[in-house]
Amino acid sequence: MSDDTTSNAPITDIKRTPVFGGSKAEKKKPENEGLEIFKTVFYALLIALVLRVLLFQPFTIPSASMEPNLYEGDYIVVSKWSYGYSRHSMPFSPEIFEGRLFGSAPKRGDVAVFKLPRDNRTDYIKRVIGLPGDRVQMIDNLLHINGVAVQDVVVTSNDLSNMFGQQVIQARETLPGGKTFTIQDFGPGNDVDNTIVFEVPAGHYFMMGDNRDNSVDSRYDEMQGVGMVPAENLVGKAEIILLSWEPGASLWNPVSWFSKIRPSRFFRVLD
Repeated sequence: MSDDTTSNAPITDIKRTPVFGGSKAEKKKPENEGLEIFKTVFYALLIALVLRVLLFQPFTIPSASMEPNLYEGDYIVVSKWSYGYSRHSMPFSPEIFEGRLFGSAPKRGDVAVFKLPRDNRTDYIKRVIGLPGDRVQMIDNLLHINGVAVQDVVVTSNDLSNMFGQQVIQARETLPGGKTFTIQDFGPGNDVDNTIVFEVPAGHYFMMGDNRDNSVDSRYDEMQGVGMVPAENLVGKAEIILLSWEPGASLWNPVSWFSKIRPSRFFRVLD
């Protein structure tokens, strides 16, 4: 009898758990797991937002205006701290303050991302050519800054042509201060090969694309092109090409991830 009682006791205890539906701690476990998942996602998004606002932001190049240094489909990284922070450093450019915090002036020749002045929303990328107080002019297809022609040495003038049959010319241009980089144009006779003298106001910058005859930039007024760019509109300095795909690559077409890839442009530091 004593053996039967002893052996039955644990059996009764084991059956009691499913009968009463488990402990309160067990019932709350799914709820706690959901809360933990939410907190993990929230903190991950918060960290990503902080990194995006304060440190780095990725951009994809949508056009040929910066060839031969940036091509359509290049995926670049922009440093946000290079010029300090404005409302345009944050998503949707909220009007919470004016000017720049920890501001630092861009250098002549920097490749900069900025918000288009006429809408303060569209991201543009060009090269900083004119600093506050500069006088910028194109004369016979040659850039002049403060009355002095910029050194321009042709490096290629071969059989390449654009879609309209115009010859593509590449040259090494050296700006005042020593910054040297490659530009591209289609020779003389194009729309802005001769311009007025542009005087850059205080707190503004004059921007040009490296693909000189295929760039709507500060040579065009604010209603047609870029105009003068306020310092507040600067987003950051383009630092490196991280990845690159030819036009036609699509996130929804996995085959294009491999057929359109340009590995030779990966991790290329920008001039």
